[in-house]
Amino acid sequence: MSIESLSWDKVEWILKLAVIVGSAVILHEYAHGWVAYKLGDPTAKNAGRLTLNPIKHIDPVGTVLLPGILIFLQAMGLNTFVFGWAKPVPVSFNRLNNPKRDMILVALAGPAINILLAIIFSQILRLNQSTISFGNFDLLVSAIFINLILAFFNLIPIPPLDGSRVVMGILPNRYAAQYAQLERYGIIIVVVLFLYLGLFDTLVLPVVKYAGHLLGVNF
Repeated sequence: MSIESLSWDKVEWILKLAVIVGSAVILHEYAHGWVAYKLGDPTAKNAGRLTLNPIKHIDPVGTVLLPGILIFLQAMGLNTFVFGWAKPVPVSFNRLNNPKRDMILVALAGPAINILLAIIFSQILRLNQSTISFGNFDLLVSAIFINLILAFFNLIPIPPLDGSRVVMGILPNRYAAQYAQLERYGIIIVVVLFLYLGLFDTLVLPVVKYAGHLLGVNF
């Protein structure tokens, strides 16, 4: 498919999917900040980040460039999945009421909101499956997939992903501090293990597909 052959319906689908991706990553970060605020840390609120205003959360690469390229490639017929991230919401864990316990709750808030969104989209799909158009069906399935990817990928226990905060909250302080040192190499570790060595396909995707099956959707 060439760029010239993109119909208005396909362009409209791209724009809708872009909104879904942006909403998923922004709500993910907002959830971190909101739970942190409720548990005693006003850092995100004081920084003006406890808001649903997308401008405050946009990361030029993770919220715009990368998802935009992936959505466009998918629209062109290539077998790609859409992924992205928003600007991380600042959290001062030492200001939480119970830093060790609350660190876990703050970390889980982001994936939890994405799972909730996936459930909501799956219910919309289930209740309207007899009347929904093919394009909207495909869009809802993509929305479920994207939110589940964000949830389970972020639960990987490699700093700075959310799963690592859960591990830090469980480990004794001495070991947690040593574990946190991995954060400087975290992105490299993630790229090597999950993209270069293919662990994303063997570990994350099967979990996402199983979760989708539980929600009544097959990817």
